[in-house]
Amino acid sequence: MKIAVIAVGKLKERFWREAAEEYAKRMTPYCDLRLIEIADRDPARGGEERARTEEGVDVLRALPDGARVITLEIGGKERSSEQLARHIESLAVGGTSSLAFVIGGSTGLSADVLARADERMSLSAMTLPHNLARVVLLEQLYRSFKIRRGEPYHK
Repeated sequence: MKIAVIAVGKLKERFWREAAEEYAKRMTPYCDLRLIEIADRDPARGGEERARTEEGVDVLRALPDGARVITLEIGGKERSSEQLARHIESLAVGGTSSLAFVIGGSTGLSADVLARADERMSLSAMTLPHNLARVVLLEQLYRSFKIRRGEPYHK
């Protein structure tokens, strides 16, 4: 399976980068993972709507052709780790070979990106900082692959 994680903003602190890189490395045997960073825009220059729109244009360009697009949003569907693993498995069995997870920037996702989403997912009812959300998503994707294969790690 091909998985793209498209995130607005860079992981500036070394510890966030290292955590993301570790989970990306761990997923190598399970999927073809691409981490794509989109430049965030300063909302002080033209307002939040303009920042969202410009970031959204770049997100839409970065989406792999034919990918099922899953946006991360507070109001999205929450799943347990086991449910996420089963969901990814059912998508794969149903013929989905490419997933794109989209994490917005500080101003959220543009209306065009939201309209393109095939589904909306939430990592938690709590608001997570962008950097933490990216690492949590990568960890949960890795955990999903381990669960799907019945390999130790999950418990």
